[in-house]
Amino acid sequence: KGVILFDKGITSIVPWAFSGCSTLTSISIPQEVTNINDFAFYQCSSLADITIPSSVDTIGSYAFNYCTALKNIQLPDSLTAIMVNAFYGCSSLEGINLPGSLKNIGGRSFYDCTSLKSIEIPGSVAHINQKAFCHCTSLENVKINEGVKVFFEGAFNACTSLKSIELPSTMTSIQKN
Repeated sequence: KGVILFDKGITSIVPWAFSGCSTLTSISIPQEVTNINDFAFYQCSSLADITIPSSVDTIGSYAFNYCTALKNIQLPDSLTAIMVNAFYGCSSLEGINLPGSLKNIGGRSFYDCTSLKSIEIPGSVAHINQKAFCHCTSLENVKINEGVKVFFEGAFNACTSLKSIELPSTMTSIQKN
């Protein structure tokens, strides 16, 4: 109960595939999958454990939006894009690794992840989009690695526990959208 198993040959999790599956607790995505599409696990409020294989390169918009039981997630080294609102409202999310392959952190990707305590942005990310970490009220420490050039307004807005933010020498501006 609450677990999904896949057959071989699945290459994409289609939009809305498991949206609203409130009793889903665990999922292991097959190695062949390269894309987790928009709204794939939207409002899976009991989803606490997910395995994302090294084949996945994109996490779509709203893919894990309001997965309120999700505490930790290990992202694969193949991941290049986290689209807008991908983890929005994941209020139990305490830890997430952002791999060195990541190029895009979409706007509001981690908005309202109120349990997230620290984050390290890899240098492969050129810019941090609007309100990416807004309302992460437990966020205390941010490290932005060399290579990141810009973050847009509101990227860390309302992070009321923020104690330190380490900016790289490559940072050129904080911009409005």
